[in-house]
Amino acid sequence: MQLEPHVEALRAELASLASLGDENVAAAGERLSQALGSALALRLLEILSEAGLEVSSQLPSGHVELRLAGQEPSLVYVEAEDSAAPTAEDGLSARITLRLPESLKASLEAAASREGVSVNSWIIKALARGVSSAVSSRVGSRLTGFGQS
Repeated sequence: MQLEPHVEALRAELASLASLGDENVAAAGERLSQALGSALALRLLEILSEAGLEVSSQLPSGHVELRLAGQEPSLVYVEAEDSAAPTAEDGLSARITLRLPESLKASLEAAASREGVSVNSWIIKALARGVSSAVSSRVGSRLTGFGQS
């Protein structure tokens, strides 16, 4: 998927709106559109990432990853591994105490709610997926995973 056509379309729309004013407004619009180019591309990547997470939460198995090849993003479906992730109902007895920011706790609760599972089960599943993907996160010259800036 190419982001540049979308960024250029937004720049053109901004220039069109700015042309409704005088020369100073048009010049300011042009400067703004140039300055916003990389910010727009980053926002589009964030939208794609959120779309991948949303679709993943609705899949019965597997998940969708956002992968970058250079500056070109792609959404890729990744099959769930055969080994089922442990859940809280599997008789697990190990305990840990974890302190997190309130905002992260709210995000975890929302994610677990979207999947219809408890927060504990959601965290166990995410940790199991993270540990298993840490071993196989490098495929050829591609890195997979999640990044945030």
